[in-house]
Amino acid sequence: MELSKFGQKFTSGAGIISLMDDLGRALGGDDEIIMMGGGNPGHLPEFQKLLKQRLKEIADCDPSLRDLAGIYDPPQGNMGFIKHCAALLKNEYGWDVGPENICLTNGSQSGFFILFNMFGGTFEDGSRKCIRLPLTPEYIGYSDLGLESDLFISSRPRIDLLEERTFKYRVDFDSLDIGAETGAICVSRPTNPTGNVVTDQEVRGLLELSRQHKVPLILDNAYGVPFPSIIYTEATPMWDDNVIKCLSLSKLGLPAVRTGIVIAREDIIRAIAAVNAVISLAPGSFGPVLMEKLVSSGEILDIGTKMIRPFYLEKCKKALNWVHKELEGVPYRVHKPEGSMFLWLWFEDLPISSGELYRLLKSQGVLVVSGQYFFPGLKEDWKHSSECVRLTYSQDDETVRKGIAIIGRVLKNIYQEKS
Repeated sequence: MELSKFGQKFTSGAGIISLMDDLGRALGGDDEIIMMGGGNPGHLPEFQKLLKQRLKEIADCDPSLRDLAGIYDPPQGNMGFIKHCAALLKNEYGWDVGPENICLTNGSQSGFFILFNMFGGTFEDGSRKCIRLPLTPEYIGYSDLGLESDLFISSRPRIDLLEERTFKYRVDFDSLDIGAETGAICVSRPTNPTGNVVTDQEVRGLLELSRQHKVPLILDNAYGVPFPSIIYTEATPMWDDNVIKCLSLSKLGLPAVRTGIVIAREDIIRAIAAVNAVISLAPGSFGPVLMEKLVSSGEILDIGTKMIRPFYLEKCKKALNWVHKELEGVPYRVHKPEGSMFLWLWFEDLPISSGELYRLLKSQGVLVVSGQYFFPGLKEDWKHSSECVRLTYSQDDETVRKGIAIIGRVLKNIYQEKS
């Protein structure tokens, strides 16, 4: 079968394809595999109970059941959910937003596909623009979203070495050379894969740069504020008409409903809705109808701060303790975990590549994600990028403990063989 350039691009070894294939196999019933590589959220009994209650309420109400799956929403998405979301953001944070500033997409991944190709690529005047990633490593799912090649330009971070074998990436503004080739700036907060939370000061610095260069600042808050609020440090929710804020229902515990939320200027929202109409007719209704009541009441914010965040913070502390115990004697550092559901491990002077380490761990029944996939748009070689792996601590504690123990054993053998 001969494929077009489009077909070849989206079938040829994208890191996200490998990740999602591993994730599906591990969570689909392979009890021999310890899944520590994907971003599937943990299962909170309290949240599951809440979902059962909402589904019963919807099933007992004919109009709600019809809205859940029986009609097309407009291309912008379910307007009831959108109106309540706008009201929540305006009342809680004082953002100057209305329904015209919000569009839903079939998951955040779809939203970023639209946004990146809207602001990056070839323009009518023949100019070519890129998406600027001011801080790498960055989300694996960005890498292959461009319809054109080389859509990203990224910058190496400044690395601060901290106590207790931790470190932190920071935006290196001194080397952040944003030129006319930049169509948009994008950063995730917390950052997937590292759990790094870009500080308020860094966000303000990026926002100022975006204004100077008349390009939008895209803030990916799939794990962040206002919800699901998986953040263990201070982070102020920020938005203005130069910001494109991207949220998701996935990490609340609803990855399968595929609901992304984009908050932006009205002209940007109209453009996203137009693309929705062409590629999918309309966003799905299940997630918005399921969560509308929790948004209208403001309960979605409490779910994040009082249910989701404590759950992951406790799991993070346990996983970090197991890492320090099982990797004792190995030259490792772990990025200071400030949010999300991941630990980012850096093995200094690793004798093999992170890709080889991934394959070796997979042969031992543990799935992690090789660090090499998290540096889209980085033009120069950087040894550091092949010394890191991402692992998740979202699964049950015993599974995470066993996985980290195997990782520690394998790494000790690797370094011992080197010596």
